[in-house]
Amino acid sequence: MKFRKLIRSLVLVLVMVVAVVAYTKVMARVSRVQPPAQAEVAQLADRLIVSKSDRKLFLMQGGEVVQSYDIAMGARWDDGPKQSEGDERTPEGTYTIDWRNPKSVAHLSLHISYPDAADQTRAAQGGYDPGGNIMIHGLPNGWGILGAWHLLVNWTDGCIAVTNSEMRDIWARTPNGTPITIADSWSPEA
Repeated sequence: MKFRKLIRSLVLVLVMVVAVVAYTKVMARVSRVQPPAQAEVAQLADRLIVSKSDRKLFLMQGGEVVQSYDIAMGARWDDGPKQSEGDERTPEGTYTIDWRNPKSVAHLSLHISYPDAADQTRAAQGGYDPGGNIMIHGLPNGWGILGAWHLLVNWTDGCIAVTNSEMRDIWARTPNGTPITIADSWSPEA
């Protein structure tokens, strides 16, 4: 009986060591992935629009949609705009892409300037933390193989997620300072 427990423990330790080594190799490979260069000026977006009800992100140029992407959002994306830290909602409003992280825990990420002054005031009046660190990002590092399967579930904590290849395109075509409007609903025909 003790021998079986010892064998099980050794197997468990071996499995854990293999998992850690595999994870380390994947993360080392991911950290070597270089972000794409910025696209030519004619290909850059001058605005991003997110339609939460359609689960779409639109790259805009001169008022026209130049590209659209299916997105996953916070698990409670349809319960209204983000209000507090941990509510798993995606914000609504007009913000800015204000910085980027080439080495984030997900494949590349663009930071959205949430919370703005109005969000902070509303949170202060309500006595809660508005949260923050809302990003557009790819899949968690090491999970890129999921591709579009990630769209089956709204799995973020309030961020906007796309596939890794889509994130590379968005990264290249969205300079810092680009405005982003996140709305419950939006139509290109509007």
